[in-house]
Amino acid sequence: MVLATGNAGKAPELARLLGRRFFLELMPSSILLPVETGQTFAANACLKAEAVAAALGGSVAVLADDSGLEVAALGGRPGVMSARFAGEGARDEENVTKLLAELAGGPDRQARFVCSLCLVLPDSRGSRGAPRLVEVEGVLSGEVTLAPRGNAGFGYDPVFQPAGWSLTLAEALPRDKDRVSHRGAAARALLERLAELEQTAPEGVVGHGC
Repeated sequence: MVLATGNAGKAPELARLLGRRFFLELMPSSILLPVETGQTFAANACLKAEAVAAALGGSVAVLADDSGLEVAALGGRPGVMSARFAGEGARDEENVTKLLAELAGGPDRQARFVCSLCLVLPDSRGSRGAPRLVEVEGVLSGEVTLAPRGNAGFGYDPVFQPAGWSLTLAEALPRDKDRVSHRGAAARALLERLAELEQTAPEGVVGHGC
């Protein structure tokens, strides 16, 4: 399975979440991801997955993730703009700084992480009865902290504290983060969906060769 992303932090996390059943590799560096023009995480995930699948000739399974932070007090922002909240090419630290500045002094710090996964199956499989696209979503609710805490994770992890936790995601052990994270929930949903397809699709349409 080829992972359609330019975010190096997502690759080991998704590989860990999907387990040994799949061999996950990064897309070739020669492939450029399309501009994310979708208005939802799901739309952008499928946009990336389909573009990379087409660039690879439709011969392999391609998985794309689009995820981000939705903050209640900001009307759902940064949302699909999470990775470039502080501008195109912004570093994680710059996005976090902008987020904290916009929330400064406000009492409502509720937020949620959302992850959409889109798996494009090879043409040979999609044409034999299985859905060409498999789409799932995972959500994690919590709040934005007053300041960054922790050195693990990436993105907004240092300022996101899951509901019921005293730690941020950046302070958590990987196994604890995986248990509650939006990406973990989406990965488990994907595995469940693929298991369902194995039960209903013609033999060989969806299997270990993904």
